[in-house]
Amino acid sequence: MSSDRRDPPASPAPPAAPRPVSHGASDVGLKRERNEDSFLVDPDLGLYVVADGMGGHAGGGTASKLAVRTVQRYLQDLRRDAPSTFDPAPFDTSPIAGKVRAAVEAACRTIYETAQADPSLAGMGTTVTAALVQGRSVFLAHVGDSRCYLIRDGRIHQVSEDHSLVNEQLKAGAITLDEARTSRFRNIITRSVGFEEQVEVDLSALEGHAGDHLLLCCDGLTNLVDDSEILEIVEAIPLPKVPERLIHLANERGGDDNITVVVVRLA
Repeated sequence: MSSDRRDPPASPAPPAAPRPVSHGASDVGLKRERNEDSFLVDPDLGLYVVADGMGGHAGGGTASKLAVRTVQRYLQDLRRDAPSTFDPAPFDTSPIAGKVRAAVEAACRTIYETAQADPSLAGMGTTVTAALVQGRSVFLAHVGDSRCYLIRDGRIHQVSEDHSLVNEQLKAGAITLDEARTSRFRNIITRSVGFEEQVEVDLSALEGHAGDHLLLCCDGLTNLVDDSEILEIVEAIPLPKVPERLIHLANERGGDDNITVVVVRLA
């Protein structure tokens, strides 16, 4: 006697969470001989970085490249060795937050040690603005005056704080916003990655909403393009064209520095 018993069909695997959509671009500008900026767009890791290097003939470009590479490798290694760290969790309890800061601290040590070993690179450093997107959580590690903006519901918010002399003067009430825009001190930063062996890294987190945009950029953009103009362009044109359009606008206004833009739309 035989029975016709069949196993129930396997349940389909849950669909993978949609990834953010992201694009980035960098340009030497119109006044500089070389581009010392670096950026990273890594949708697989959910990592987006802008670094604006400074120091010496080759130091700035070396510092920014080392920063981007070290932050990426640190978090790649962490995902390989401790994958549960990347499990989705509320941003206020996720263990990944401190790891993003640690990745930037590792970049600082790497740049400093490289400069110590090569006198031609002495004094090099870089800004770092790094955003890690995990599910609905966004973790931001930041040093210097490159920026991260959040664009939501028709408004733009700067979620990083400039580590610059001009920003300190603004907070102290010593200068006005209009004076800050034209100050001869606006390129002086008060904190950088790699100039010293250790650095204080600002760390913040936010809960992302579907349709939010993150925009990371260097001061080569923000010295020439207002926040309201960034908002208008992000909302008006297709996302792949945003970085190049913003770079073009900065170059139209003189392009006196390298210009780097990364834009991310949260899924």
